[in-house]
Amino acid sequence: MNGNKPLQGRHALVTGGGRGIGASIVRSLIAQGAKVSMLGRTAATLEGLAAELRSSGAQTFCATADVAKRESVDAAFAGARALFGPIEILINNAGQAISAPITKRDDALWERLLAINLSGTYFGMQAALPDMLQGGFGRIVNIASTAGLTGYPYVAAYCAAKHGVIGLTRAVAREVASRNITVNAVCPGYTDTDLVREAAAKISAVTGRKIEDALLAMTKSNPQGRLVQPDEVANAVTWLCLPGSESVTGQSIVVAGGELM
Repeated sequence: MNGNKPLQGRHALVTGGGRGIGASIVRSLIAQGAKVSMLGRTAATLEGLAAELRSSGAQTFCATADVAKRESVDAAFAGARALFGPIEILINNAGQAISAPITKRDDALWERLLAINLSGTYFGMQAALPDMLQGGFGRIVNIASTAGLTGYPYVAAYCAAKHGVIGLTRAVAREVASRNITVNAVCPGYTDTDLVREAAAKISAVTGRKIEDALLAMTKSNPQGRLVQPDEVANAVTWLCLPGSESVTGQSIVVAGGELM
């Protein structure tokens, strides 16, 4: 491996890679030399980022996929593999959060959030692990949330799914620990992304509060009094993929300004 770019030649795949935290992770891995495949639901968003990165010489592939559907995941992973070879690094970033009181009987919402956040992570690992096991190297990072380690009101389905991601991470980490494969979770707090700003806009629409006030309320749980920046999450993710982190596996690393300790 190139000392200046320690991931030179490695094939990394990032789900939900078109914007927000995912796009920051893509950029960070490319900066370390990786070839990066990006999966997402919106082709235009993926292609826009890919074009920007390719103009700077990066090797990228993008494909639309619904991570909640195994066949969609398998097809997208196969496309990435055909171009860049075996998948060595997997970042399960795709996710969705929708708020609703627990008394609202919306089984479709419950099933959809579990499918995207938990089953999508499971399908991604199952699609990538054969490559890693055969190659004798693998790094998997699952983007969970502080909601995977504690509870928040009105997001029971999201919390349940992200708690599941933490358990899945720990189980698979133990299963492959002797095979030079690490499996970790990164748990961001409220992060300055379109997703959070859209949530603030919804709060504003429902309550009549200003969007700025809704965002301020989100920062109160962070002792640093601010939103986490996407690059901060990406830096933690990338470190888990770099040489020197081999003994770190089965962990849930919180990036939330001290909200959870």
